[in-house]
This record gives sequence, C-alpha cells and structure tokens, in this order.
Amino acid sequence: MKVRAATEGDAAACAAIYAPYVTDTAITFEIEPPTADQLAARIAAAERTHAWLVLENLEDSRVVGYAYAGPYKERPAYRWSCEVSIYLETGLRRTGGGRALYEALFARLVERGYRTAVAGMTLPNEASAGLHRALGFEPVGTYRRVGWKHGRWHDVAWMQRTLAEGGDPPVEPR
Repeated sequence: MKVRAATEGDAAACAAIYAPYVTDTAITFEIEPPTADQLAARIAAAERTHAWLVLENLEDSRVVGYAYAGPYKERPAYRWSCEVSIYLETGLRRTGGGRALYEALFARLVERGYRTAVAGMTLPNEASAGLHRALGFEPVGTYRRVGWKHGRWHDVAWMQRTLAEGGDPPVEPR
C-alpha cells in the first residue's frame, strides 16, 4: 500500500468508501452520502490549508482509504489546531493502513505548522478509539447525547494529540 496526496480525481473512490459509513452507521453524523463532486470540493479545500491523503493498493492502484485534516474551530486563536478524520474501505481495519495514513498526515500537518490534532468519534467505536490511542491520542472528554441518528442519541468522545512543540509565539500555519 502507498500513501499519497489526494487529488480531485480521487473523489469518486473516497465517496464510495465513505457512503456505507453514512448510510449504515452512526460513525459520521452526515445523513446523505456526499457526491463525488462534493468530495472533490472538500479535497481541494483540505489541500489548500491542511491535507487530504489517500491509501492506494499497489496491486491495482485502487484507493482503499483516506485521511484528512481541517480547521478545529474558525476563531483565530485555534489556527494551530486541526481536526483529523480517517476512513478505510470495509475489511481493511487492523492491516496497518490506518496507521500509515495518519502518520503521513501528521508529518504533513507538522510541515504546515500545526501543533495539535483533535479527533471526535461516535461511541461506541473501539476500532477508532484503539487506533487513536495507539497513535498517541489522549482522551479529553465526551459530549453526551449530541447526535441523533438511526433512531437514537449518540455520544461523541474527543481525543487530542500533540503534533509538534516549538517556540512561542508559533509561526503561522501555511
């Protein structure tokens, strides 16, 4: 498997990976799967300010996962922090692909000047919590009953990880 920067041409593959998470789970709180065009716009926006990476199967050059970062919050004081997410094709958990994607994503974010990554996960989701713990994320809190999907309320746990330390004031992210 190979990790590389996403292009808008990867949008259809990313949409296909994401759709079952939207329709069949509460892992994401989106209700309708986004179209390839919508994901192309998300990829372009992430690449401008943060990063969007894909995991490609070398045997058939097929995209089988992706990870991306975006703003944590819009207010200026948060600009060195970002929110990260990762999605793998069904059946690819515990294969090392998630770790490879996230490690490459974190390196790119550090290059761009980001200091902290946060991740939210709908509970229960031990696979995601385990991956995040293994990559150095620490729990920081849980929002109780904040999302309604599939006929019930869901909690969201938040974790954070330091990406980089440095002198203060920090250099502006680029």
